[in-house]
Amino acid sequence: MPSKKALVRCPSPRLAEGLVTHIERERVDADLAVEQWEAYVAALRTHGWETIEVDPADDCPDSVFVEDTVVMYKNVALITRPGAESRRDETAGVEEAVAGLGCSVNWIWEPGTLEGGDVLKIGDTVYVGRGGRTNAAGVQQLRAAFEPLGARVVAVPVSKVLHLKTAVTALPDGTVIGHIPKMDAPSLFARFLPVPEETGSHVVLLGGDKLLMAASAPKTAELFADLGYEPVVVDISEFEKLEGCVTCLSVRLRGLYA
Repeated sequence: MPSKKALVRCPSPRLAEGLVTHIERERVDADLAVEQWEAYVAALRTHGWETIEVDPADDCPDSVFVEDTVVMYKNVALITRPGAESRRDETAGVEEAVAGLGCSVNWIWEPGTLEGGDVLKIGDTVYVGRGGRTNAAGVQQLRAAFEPLGARVVAVPVSKVLHLKTAVTALPDGTVIGHIPKMDAPSLFARFLPVPEETGSHVVLLGGDKLLMAASAPKTAELFADLGYEPVVVDISEFEKLEGCVTCLSVRLRGLYA
């Protein structure tokens, strides 16, 4: 059986100082953010996921976006080297957590930069966004780590949004979903479904037909329900102000076989 473990990390008290690259800065309500994070974690648990809390990194404003610090393929954890220097201290706690779960640990080394939000896995195809936070050396190192394990790594240009997964994610059948105005190259994806809202581009596959998604994309939730999926909706407004989405707030470990 595939595993259903998810790494999460509680928001830093300095969350409101998090980086903003492609949107205007808005005031973040830190107390509301904690409530929203707790509801997100509860949604994972309700749908059968065991959540594992990574030690907090209170001095790192963006540390709640734990997905950026590690990329999983099968039982291999590739510890990233964030393109934003202020985020590099976030990886130590995550490395400790994945090593504790028995993962084989690899690293992205200088001059490479890679953030987990730039990596979308669909079966054995690993799409990696080459953009503001992930450079060519990071893409090469990702290939070197995962291709020997059977992955096919496909590099995708990203210029209009922060990360590849800010633009696209995928449904359980492998269909890529995205909001076309935020995409550089929709034609790179063989099966593609455009969604009507930018935040509708982000889903976490909870298992079966269930899709964890943001409350800010009601039209997209209707579209998915009409296609036979079951949207599980969470409000993550405070994280969206920092270019965060439902995928960034956890790392799903599906390939750790008992």
